[in-house]
Amino acid sequence: MKAKMWAAALAALVVAALPGRAKADPIEIQWWHAMTSVLADRLNQIASDFNASQTDYKVVPVFKGSYAETMTAAIAAYRAGNAPDIVQVFEVGTATMMAAKGAVKPVYQLMQDADEPFNPAAYLPAVTGYYSTADGKMLSLPFNSSTPVTYWNKDLFKKAGLDPEKPPKTWPETFEAAKKLRAAGVPCGFTASWISWTQIENFSAWHNIPLATKVNGLDGPDAVLEFNNPLVVKHITNLAAAEKDRSFDYGGRTTEPDNKFLSGECGMTQNSSAAYGVLQKNAKFQFGVTELPYYPDVQGAPQNSIIGGASLWVMGGKKPEQYKGIAKFFSYLSRTDVQEKWHEATGYLPITKAAYQATKASGYYDKNPGSEVAITQMTGKPPTENSRGLRLGNLVQIRDVIAEDLEAAFSGKSEPKAAVDDAVNHGNAILRQFQKNTQ
Repeated sequence: MKAKMWAAALAALVVAALPGRAKADPIEIQWWHAMTSVLADRLNQIASDFNASQTDYKVVPVFKGSYAETMTAAIAAYRAGNAPDIVQVFEVGTATMMAAKGAVKPVYQLMQDADEPFNPAAYLPAVTGYYSTADGKMLSLPFNSSTPVTYWNKDLFKKAGLDPEKPPKTWPETFEAAKKLRAAGVPCGFTASWISWTQIENFSAWHNIPLATKVNGLDGPDAVLEFNNPLVVKHITNLAAAEKDRSFDYGGRTTEPDNKFLSGECGMTQNSSAAYGVLQKNAKFQFGVTELPYYPDVQGAPQNSIIGGASLWVMGGKKPEQYKGIAKFFSYLSRTDVQEKWHEATGYLPITKAAYQATKASGYYDKNPGSEVAITQMTGKPPTENSRGLRLGNLVQIRDVIAEDLEAAFSGKSEPKAAVDDAVNHGNAILRQFQKNTQ
């Protein structure tokens, strides 16, 4: 009897060892990110859905703090030999990641090595150009791409005697509407998040003027900042003047002003298109979405805005089976249905042409007025050398310098022209140091 039991047990072991019978644990893929709130919920759902769609790989999202903290943590982890497989890096970190030779595996190479179907032409050119080489090779996968837009509080517009269905289109109209909001007792006319991104970088692209030489850095690391031009100085002067009566209310360098609009303190804001999902869920008032304002006396304006958000970089030094899983995940992320849901839930742009077309065909934009603004604002005109995007080394530090000088102008501690000149001079010193360190 015992012999039969041992024989049966041995047979079971043999069967389990046969090809196709044993199932190894899925290969784990660490995905470090900086998403919070509604965005984090959707990101986690994407990972969960991918994991449920197959059994070979398991994507594990890990929140690592702000964008800057996430990128810094990934670089430190790489140096320590325990980098994540995928890291979400905001667009201003692109030049830094490109300069990290050996630390990253380019996406085009990843997909090719994994023999995974991949066609760069399937993605929106306005998005992919930012993360590609001059000859079109994608270095990272666009994930959460956004662009700044204008939101307005329709309820406060009614209170101020403004037409709630007609937001201002130009900067003069914006300043005028802001004064009427203040006169009606609204604490703040308008604010703006990500001050350098909205009021310097996109302002320049939207008016088709250069931020820096070398096609805003896309053509080489030896670019020189040159945004201290009469139009930018004029704009910062107007903002500083509006700050005095809170027609404009500066609220901070990055996302700090978000709540000024969400709470109903400010009647308008210029913020990321990705704020759409948060506003849909949390705003206690009717709001609208429209394009950024422009100065009508600038010939050719408006042009097109440029992207923000982040892309997914693949870290170097991983095993082939891990790269195979990452490639599979990237193919899943690029699926039309996945991108369509992501776009609709968050306000980020769909990264593929097919996802945009599917969203449009579904009638989503008709049912949700304003949700298409970000795409049409970016793609309404072919980009110029001034509006393709920007790729500047240590842009995080440059943005801090810009913000510090703008704060001095808004508080009256510095004349606007002197503040802008100082931002350019200090920014160029940072660029030269970055260039020296990467040569």
